[in-house]
Amino acid sequence: MHKPFSPRRRVAAAALAATAVLTVTAPTAFADATPSKPPRTTAKPPTTDGAKAVCKRAPKVATRLDRSLARLNGGVTTVGSVARLQQRVDLAKKEGHTAIETYLNDKLTYRKGLVSTLQQRQKDLKDVAAWCEANNNGTK
Repeated sequence: MHKPFSPRRRVAAAALAATAVLTVTAPTAFADATPSKPPRTTAKPPTTDGAKAVCKRAPKVATRLDRSLARLNGGVTTVGSVARLQQRVDLAKKEGHTAIETYLNDKLTYRKGLVSTLQQRQKDLKDVAAWCEANNNGTK
């Protein structure tokens, strides 16, 4: 005599059939859907040069530049200073750790360049502050 499928087998067969149907039909259902809004491909061109915002932000930028330069120009005990990194390079060289020395030396070169870049920005910002003062904080 033939035994009918057990309830477990019926559920498993139904789940397998549903998975197969969804696998075949789902990609075509999603491919037909169109987005409600087309994606933005271009931004609007600027209408001003942003002088008002630059003038408003200048004091905060000056404070940040001063703080960064103070850290970079700090002594051997200042974390993030050029002097502290130079000491680490010297110690790596003394101990014969050439890979560490090379890595730290590259960081030191970047950090020294950063000092000159920030100093130039500081000079430029002084000119900006003078311009802002003469031009009613960029609203003229």
